[in-house]
Amino acid sequence: MTELTVRLIAANEAELVFELFDKYRIFYKQTSDINLAESFIRARLNNNESVIYVAFVEDKPVGFTQLYPKYSSMRAVKNWILNDLYVDEVFRKQGIAGKLIQAAMDFAKDNNAKFVQLETQKDNYTAQSLYNLVGFIRQVPDTEFIMYRKLVD
Repeated sequence: MTELTVRLIAANEAELVFELFDKYRIFYKQTSDINLAESFIRARLNNNESVIYVAFVEDKPVGFTQLYPKYSSMRAVKNWILNDLYVDEVFRKQGIAGKLIQAAMDFAKDNNAKFVQLETQKDNYTAQSLYNLVGFIRQVPDTEFIMYRKLVD
């Protein structure tokens, strides 16, 4: 693989993830809709409702992760939900997803979060393997999804 970089994108760079977000939705059996992808991503970034890290090979966006805040009143802290993680099929099995997760964990730590949480479908064994490998701890089972949480070091 050539040079890989991962960085946080600004609202004015939203177009970098429209196609990847559409592919992510297709992976989860949604109908392709690039206009919906554009509208959704723009709204999240313009309203400061999420943060998105993008992985680039050379200058080409090949993966992304999107995090949403999760507030804890008891702890009076903002934690993060790693809601979306996607790597273009051609670039999988090259460590890109792990680099995106690491960027998300570093971001959470830098922002004083106590944990990052995520969910995945019960039959997404590839994702489960990755989450276990990078240190997420499986939480109480749910009927449709498996929840993971990793403490921020």
